[in-house]
Amino acid sequence: MTWRRNMYNNRADAGALLAEALPTPDPKETVVIALPRGGVPVAAEICRAFDLPLDLAFVRKIGAPGQPELAVGAIVDGDQPMIEVNERIARAFELSKTDIKAMGAALLPEIERRKELYLGGRPRPSLKGKTLVVVDDGVATGATLRAALKALRQKNAARLILALPVAPPGTIEAFKPLADEMICLMTPGSFMSVGAYYHSFPQVSDAEVIAIMEQFSEGRKSGA
Repeated sequence: MTWRRNMYNNRADAGALLAEALPTPDPKETVVIALPRGGVPVAAEICRAFDLPLDLAFVRKIGAPGQPELAVGAIVDGDQPMIEVNERIARAFELSKTDIKAMGAALLPEIERRKELYLGGRPRPSLKGKTLVVVDDGVATGATLRAALKALRQKNAARLILALPVAPPGTIEAFKPLADEMICLMTPGSFMSVGAYYHSFPQVSDAEVIAIMEQFSEGRKSGA
């Protein structure tokens, strides 16, 4: 699905429009999964619209040596952390899978810090048999999102719906095997960067993520 619009006001605006585009979910059988930090305020609007619980995918980009914004892979937290390797970039930097695994392991303390900070000890929803709506504020190459989707698939969810405000067409095609359904409101052919499609695109703070999780997490909804 595509949405004919050139810009979003902010992440909340994008989230509200995604909520309009989503099929009406069953609140008892659906969990929204956001990629922190940018995906959290987008996902909050979907939770608000349908009274859904919010959980987080704790995934970190593994940056290339000297170019931290260029992803050679990504690591997802779990009992056995999952590593996703960007083979093309890894070859360009002459990095082996062992190299990238070591680089990813170095990011686990930051993932653990964020988990403790954002969740505040609240229980997380069960994902088994649920429909998961996976949300970010947009995607360019998608290394972190790809890793998150693969990890979530292993949680025995019934269905994965990927919901994005903006992404390049080629990236969307690459994600088709990873999700059961995809909703991307804008797929500009001359894609620049995710932030180029927002009038306001500030960095999302830890405090903002914590406030949203206090409002929409499973623990909060159940009175924990």
